Amino acid sequence: MRGLFSVRRIGLTGGIGSGKSTVAGMLAKCGAVIVDADAISRQATAASGAAIPAIEKIFGVSFLTPAGALDRDAMRQLVFSDPAAKLRLEAIIHPLVAAETVRQVRDAESAGAQCIVFDVPLLVESGRWRHQVDQVLVVDCTEERQISRVMARSGWSRDAVLKVMAGQASRAQRLAAADISIYNESDSLTELAGLTRDVAAGFGL
Repeated sequence: MRGLFSVRRIGLTGGIGSGKSTVAGMLAKCGAVIVDADAISRQATAASGAAIPAIEKIFGVSFLTPAGALDRDAMRQLVFSDPAAKLRLEAIIHPLVAAETVRQVRDAESAGAQCIVFDVPLLVESGRWRHQVDQVLVVDCTEERQISRVMARSGWSRDAVLKVMAGQASRAQRLAAADISIYNESDSLTELAGLTRDVAAGFGL
């Protein structure tokens, strides 16, 4: 649905390694306001972040780094093996992300934004975003390309990438939810920028 000032709202998603964050940056250069759920989550779980006291209370100090931030590697291993732990973590973080998202949207609307892009990795999985955006934009590529990119970028093993992918919607599920898709199989940023500009033009940017 449209905001108070008829801002176009776009939900942006894609599997790990799809290039979603790169596309978000390109849309920002075209004039879109980006509300990045991952960035908000990282801010909340950084040292002195709003989520840290609850994380320490529920999970213990062993899940914090020496600097006092969330130990992402330790937590990733826990939630892979314990689905209940994942739910407990989400119960801490999701309300904080939702509140900050609302604040950023209000600021963008007040500033006269034409288009707000919600960069949400688990947009399809959440089920609630479809009713909050005008269109869903999916950045798509083959699963093998996802795996190779994450292994090269993050130094993860193939098994580690597959575990993350198993917790995300399938490629078919994301494409079924898409109003628009960008096929990002190539590693050419020039090609991707051109495709993104075409999509941005359709958003009135």
